[in-house]
Amino acid sequence: MKDEKLPKGRVWPLGASCHDGGVNFALFSSGARSVTLCVFDTDGRETHRYAMNGPVNNVWHGFLPDAGTGLIYGYRVDGPYDPSRGLRYNPARLLLDPYARRLHGQFQWHESHLDRPDTQMDDNAAYMPKAVVTGVHEFDWEGDRRPNIPMCESVIYEVHVKGFTQSHPDVPAELRGTYEGMASPAAIAHLKRLGVTAVELLPVQESISEGTLIEMGLCNYWGYNTLAFFAPDRRFARQDPVNEFRHMVKELHRHGIEVILDVVYNHTPEGDQRGPTLSWRGLDNQAYYHLSRQDPAYYANYTGTGNSVNASNYVALQMIMDSLRYWVQEMHVDGFRFDLASVLGRVALPNSNDPGRFDRYAPFFQAVRQDPALAGIKLIA
Repeated sequence: MKDEKLPKGRVWPLGASCHDGGVNFALFSSGARSVTLCVFDTDGRETHRYAMNGPVNNVWHGFLPDAGTGLIYGYRVDGPYDPSRGLRYNPARLLLDPYARRLHGQFQWHESHLDRPDTQMDDNAAYMPKAVVTGVHEFDWEGDRRPNIPMCESVIYEVHVKGFTQSHPDVPAELRGTYEGMASPAAIAHLKRLGVTAVELLPVQESISEGTLIEMGLCNYWGYNTLAFFAPDRRFARQDPVNEFRHMVKELHRHGIEVILDVVYNHTPEGDQRGPTLSWRGLDNQAYYHLSRQDPAYYANYTGTGNSVNASNYVALQMIMDSLRYWVQEMHVDGFRFDLASVLGRVALPNSNDPGRFDRYAPFFQAVRQDPALAGIKLIA
């Protein structure tokens, strides 16, 4: 399929954004030789390829006219492949936009995702979910206001959206396992009887199950393997995950209950050097991860999952901060509980073989401390 050249776009904001009758695409990749935007139909067939412009300050960009919400897309990034230097670019891998706010299609484990010599040129597009352009979601918040309950007066209830609503006998059957079930009168009445002032939702960002679990016929029910940091998990939605999540927040707020998210920014589902290439590894492996100083073909595994996100790198930090702001400003959540928060505070020291030691003044903590969008938000480590 021949690449068409996209008109030049804007380098900010990262991700896909609708304006002026089209869609702007902006993607960070510091070592890429070229970036291709791939467009798909609803059946998962690739229909067009567009060559992106750039880079400008390591951002590739393009504007697709006469396009808008609902467009399904992914990226292919070509560049040097040299794991010994931490470089893992491969245009045979369709990559998910790290800023995707909604996904289309299901992830399927397949050897074409893996970064090894015998699968190096196998195309993985048929087994990858794609990003969906969302634009601005219209939603009537009806004057929603945060309960702003002091931490010293808070009673925080950790809960799994599906588990809680699926097992509650008074939640309507059609709403069980969903955000709408969490917002149902029966669920809210139960929380109020307990004296709960905040629900801490176990991970509700799009996630996938680890390959080892799939091999055993199991799944990652809890969601601690995030694939899309901006996208509400479709497992808990009936039709529209974004607005159904918002409706849940609005109803809980209406009854004086705050919403805190359990978030997992410390690692990604790409695992170690034997894992799948889904997004960050193929976009800019050196930027997003802590790599071994002795051999950058390997990952620093502070998390026990195979990799560790390098939140001291500016692009990884920007992604995390943009995600936090999105959930606060667009989804009206009241706080976050950070899984393995200490990993986000690891900073590489000069002339050290350790790629990351904990620093209480690490860039992540400094960024959170100064961000006005996060002022007054509950933060739990």
